[in-house]
Amino acid sequence: MHKSALAPLLLLAGCAGNGMTPMPTVADVDLDRFMGDWHVIANIPTFIEQGAHNAVESYQKNADGTIATTFTFRAGGFDGALKTHTPKGFVTPGTGNAVWGMQFIWPIKADYRIVYLTPDYDQTVIGRNARDYVWIMARTPAIADADYVAILAHLKTLGYDIDKIQKVPQQWPASQP
Repeated sequence: MHKSALAPLLLLAGCAGNGMTPMPTVADVDLDRFMGDWHVIANIPTFIEQGAHNAVESYQKNADGTIATTFTFRAGGFDGALKTHTPKGFVTPGTGNAVWGMQFIWPIKADYRIVYLTPDYDQTVIGRNARDYVWIMARTPAIADADYVAILAHLKTLGYDIDKIQKVPQQWPASQP
């Protein structure tokens, strides 16, 4: 990994000791149902996500209980270069599978909390105690405006500055989910 890419990842790891109350998570996550593809609808982007188009995060359980993660997007436009990142997720025991450590580089694990999840596992929000980054994701490339507004209201109650949240451009052929 190039040294200039290391600094943003270290910032992403961040400390929970930011003086804010711990961010509440959903009570329980069925990991089998959570696995698969999630389109990033909106986020407070990390350095590597600036200008991302067609961003998709995919999860798959490994035999050892970790989560193989593949994050792909087009850089700068729908026809931009395809970028792929493959961090590994570590589910924190005793959290109902709702708190993970996401490892981009060893040994640092970034705080990753499932703070919203619809009962049908079609929409989710991943937050962080530091309230510095957030990802609104769905199984489809778009969600209803009413759902988006409700999610933003929820994030505001959690202490997020919702003015920092940016929609991620998604444009897929009709035959692709």
